[in-house]
Amino acid sequence: MTRILGILTGLVVFGCFGMTVNAAPVASRGQAMLVPAPRAETHRAAREAAARAIGYLRTTQGPNGGWSENPDGPDLPAITGLIGTGMLDDPRLDQDDPSVRAAVNYVLSFARADGGIHDGVLPTYNTAICVSFLSRVRTPEASGAVERGIGLLKRMQWGAFDPATDPSPEAPDWTEPIGEEHPYYGGLGYGSHGRPDLSNTQMFVQAMHDAGVSTDDPAYARALVFLRRVQMDDRVNGMDYASGSRQGGFIYATVPDAESVDSVPGQSQAGEMVETLADGTEATRLRAYGSMTYAGFKSLLYADLPPDDQRVVSALGWIEANFTAGENLGMGEQGRYYGYSAMARALEAWGEREIAGVDWRGELVRAIAALQADDGGMRVVHERWMEGNRDLITGYALIALGAAGR
Repeated sequence: MTRILGILTGLVVFGCFGMTVNAAPVASRGQAMLVPAPRAETHRAAREAAARAIGYLRTTQGPNGGWSENPDGPDLPAITGLIGTGMLDDPRLDQDDPSVRAAVNYVLSFARADGGIHDGVLPTYNTAICVSFLSRVRTPEASGAVERGIGLLKRMQWGAFDPATDPSPEAPDWTEPIGEEHPYYGGLGYGSHGRPDLSNTQMFVQAMHDAGVSTDDPAYARALVFLRRVQMDDRVNGMDYASGSRQGGFIYATVPDAESVDSVPGQSQAGEMVETLADGTEATRLRAYGSMTYAGFKSLLYADLPPDDQRVVSALGWIEANFTAGENLGMGEQGRYYGYSAMARALEAWGEREIAGVDWRGELVRAIAALQADDGGMRVVHERWMEGNRDLITGYALIALGAAGR
């Protein structure tokens, strides 16, 4: 029990290179195309950093095929799923790579009959990340686990679960269905307590995206309700804690704990700020921050919202006004690697080469490379949210390098 509580506590939870724009040829439809030299350099640097990270991870993989294996239990297969995803995002590796194959077998060993992929703790967190990994593996066993995993995650989403028809031992706090008016609606938590958060919700959306779930699925519509309520912009968020706010970025949750459901105060890991509101007055509001804003923006794009949707416009506005690869803005070094992975995926999904006039890929790759240790793994910059675990942060960096280097 002490071990489980420790895990829960740990989890509660970037420019140009100044080069002359010469040209590097690439093939497209049989015709030579021209790519600016800085972009080619970014691609090369990302591949080099990724190769070094993979080399490091090959040395830390456990005897059973997982990373950060815990012989005393419980294990977190999500760490292996995250690293496996990063490896398969690299075009030089495939599912027949020995490290990847061992990781697949390790993750599948945690698959349960109800669709969960976990070791008895943090069922949604582990299952969502493992589903994203297995979605990249073309075997019947992996496909079956993905289908069952998505089914469980959908049932774990607040607003979808009905204990009268679909009882689940993983959700002991869910004793009655809830409607859209409830602050939990559409979100997911770690699966071992009631309160949902944006981090677990975005992992669920990522899993659905990776598994090819249609955006017409009701689970996306429910998730968009929760996403709206953690975006600090009163044009889309009707909660009291967003009144007058026009930040556009995202916070962590609608409530900090189950005891505050009636008051719905919202929760930001970045605390509060004095904001000039829409009417010109000043007031204290919850502060939007980097990692959650990229996670929220990515989720909006995965849900196929159009670029002129106010939610997308507002989130992009925050990103353009606050872009940096030097920190997890609002949190400093805390959650920096998680933030890098969310940033890279979000901006790749957005599809533009520059953000606020900055070559985001180049900035991000250079920031990650500067944090890489001599052994190829990433250096610890802060231990909060399990980022003292070098396997985990190297996995986050590998995912970011994969997206930024494409």
